[in-house]
Amino acid sequence: MKKPLVGALATLLLTGATLASTGAAQAQPVTPEAKAKAQATAQAAPVAAKVKAVNFAGTVALSNCSGSLVRLPNSQDNDPGLILTNGHCLETGMPGAGEVIVDRPSSRTFSLLNASAGKVATLKATKIAYATMTDTDVTLYELNTTYAKIKQQYRIDALKLNPDHPVKGASIAVVSGYWKKTYSCNTDGFAYRLREADWTWKDSLRYTSACQVIGGTSGSPVVDTATGKVVAVNNTTNEDGQRCTLNNPCEVDENGKVTVRKGIGYAQETYILAKCVGTGNKVDLGLPGCSLPKPVAERARQH
Repeated sequence: MKKPLVGALATLLLTGATLASTGAAQAQPVTPEAKAKAQATAQAAPVAAKVKAVNFAGTVALSNCSGSLVRLPNSQDNDPGLILTNGHCLETGMPGAGEVIVDRPSSRTFSLLNASAGKVATLKATKIAYATMTDTDVTLYELNTTYAKIKQQYRIDALKLNPDHPVKGASIAVVSGYWKKTYSCNTDGFAYRLREADWTWKDSLRYTSACQVIGGTSGSPVVDTATGKVVAVNNTTNEDGQRCTLNNPCEVDENGKVTVRKGIGYAQETYILAKCVGTGNKVDLGLPGCSLPKPVAERARQH
């Protein structure tokens, strides 16, 4: 078995081995500086190579979509669990443009999966904590059980939500509980506006072409493989190359220029949720820094 180049060179230096030029019979000594550099390289290389294993543990299958059991940075073990999926995956149908749903009763069920995509439990919602397809495409369901109870009963941890904006070029995995399939690619960039039929989404994450997501993958967590944390929720693909139509989103830049990328998939960033969920895992749209759209009645009161 061949060693990685960096590791091999570091090993040579650390053991005092030498490289000789063609025809040279005398080895050159290893300087203290070179040895120190090799030691640093050898120590750093394994750290750089570490990648969080991405599997299906904590993902869920819905009747029509994918999703995941997630916890926010401030979530506590005894808080009611939250299920993350798309706004367009709602059991009541897709919210209209400008529509925001909060605290609506729901008895929806979710199949909780383990690492190998086997079903270990049926989780049940008590309400739709938040849902919209305006500016983003997201639904948060509140469960009738806590993270601690799920961990105790099924040995499944919730996926952690990254509170920071995702970065371009990052290695990501789109993990579909519905299809029990993982799509691996990279973050290609970000669309200033993504328009599909009546809906417009802000600052959408664009995949490289390797993530050929399909129907049923909607709502899948997009996991940064370097951290193992959720950075977005998968929501759409331009299927036919059409311009800004249903199932054919288009990108619109700051100057109004429209770009169509046939076959390319997109996701909605989830770091914005971190500033909108407060004590007890309750969605609070009045928290400082929360930029999620508010219901029409609440917007009217503020004006």
